[in-house]
Amino acid sequence: MTPMVQSSGLQGYSTLMHTLGSDPIALLSRYRLSPKSLTGEDALLSLRAGVHLLEASARMTGCADFGLRLSQLQNMNVLGPLSIVLQNASTVRLAWDYVARHMFVHTPGLALDVRDDSALINGAAEMVVQIRLNHLPTQRQTIDLCLGNMHRTTQLLAGPSYHLLAVTLPHAPVAPIAIYREFFGAHVIAEQPRAALHLSRETLDASLQNTNPALRQITQDYLARHFRVPEENISARVRLALRRSLGTQRGNKTDVAQLLAIHPRTLQRHLAAERTSFEALREETRKEVALHYLRETHIALGQLADILGFSDQSAMTRSCRRWFGVPPSVLRSRDAMDDDPHT
Repeated sequence: MTPMVQSSGLQGYSTLMHTLGSDPIALLSRYRLSPKSLTGEDALLSLRAGVHLLEASARMTGCADFGLRLSQLQNMNVLGPLSIVLQNASTVRLAWDYVARHMFVHTPGLALDVRDDSALINGAAEMVVQIRLNHLPTQRQTIDLCLGNMHRTTQLLAGPSYHLLAVTLPHAPVAPIAIYREFFGAHVIAEQPRAALHLSRETLDASLQNTNPALRQITQDYLARHFRVPEENISARVRLALRRSLGTQRGNKTDVAQLLAIHPRTLQRHLAAERTSFEALREETRKEVALHYLRETHIALGQLADILGFSDQSAMTRSCRRWFGVPPSVLRSRDAMDDDPHT
C-alpha cells in the first residue's frame, strides 16, 4: 500500500507554479491530485504521486531549485497538530524527538532521525530525513523540500542559538551548488549517503521561548488518543539498519542483530515468520540504493561498490546485470529509468 501524506505537505504549490508562469492544474490532474484537496484540512494524498509531482513541476518550469523555493512558502504548520508540540516543547531536541516518533501522523512515508553524533563533523549532531517508499522514485525535489523545511523550522525554534555547520545531499545538486549554499548559509556537500542537517549540539539543547506547556500537553493527549504509534515489523527495522550500515563494516546479520538488540537466531526466526530473510532484505536494500546512486549521483562506480559492501566493482556489475539486466554504466546513462509512469 502506498503511504499517504497530509495535503498540507504541498502548501504553497499552486502559488509557486503561478509565480513561475505555469498552470498547476494539468500536472495535478496528471497525477490524479485534485486542486481542492490541496486546501482541505484533512485531505490525504499519495506520497508517491506528490514526489513525482514535484519532479515534474521542476522540469516543466525549468526551476531546478523548485523544492527549496517551495519550502520558503511553507511553515511548520504543514505538520498539523505536530506543529503545536513542536512550538511548545522545552528544547529543540525534545521538539524534534517527538516529531520523529510521531511523523506517521503526517505521513508514514517519511522518517526523521535526530542523532547525537554527526557522521561528517566531530562534536556535532545531525538530523537525517529519509523517504520510505518501495522502488524509490527520483526524489531530489522532495528531499530538498524536507531539508529546507527542517532548516527554516529549526532556525525559528532555536533563534540565535542556531548553528548549521553543513548540509549533506544524497544526490547530485539539481541547481548550482551556490544556490544551496546561499539558501542554507552553510557548506553543502552533495552525493552523500544521507540527507541531513549537521548542527552544533548547542542548537539542539537550546530552550524554546514563550512556550505553552499546557497546550503542548493537550495536543499530546489528543494525539495519544487518536493516533496509535505503529509497531514496525522486524523487516522494516532491518531495512533501516541496513541503510544506516551501508559503507561500513557492520552490514552482516550479526552486526545488524546487535544494532537491534536481538540475538541473530531470534532475528532469523522473526524474519522467517514475516516470510523473508536477512539475505533477501540485504539484496533488496542494495538494489534500491544502487538504483538511487546510479540515477541521482555521479560518484565513481568503484566508490559505489564500496558503499554497497561489494568486494570489488566487478561483483557489483554482476549484481546490476542480475537486478536490472544491464551493467551499471548503461543504467546510469538511461534517462528512462525514472519510474514515473507518465514519462
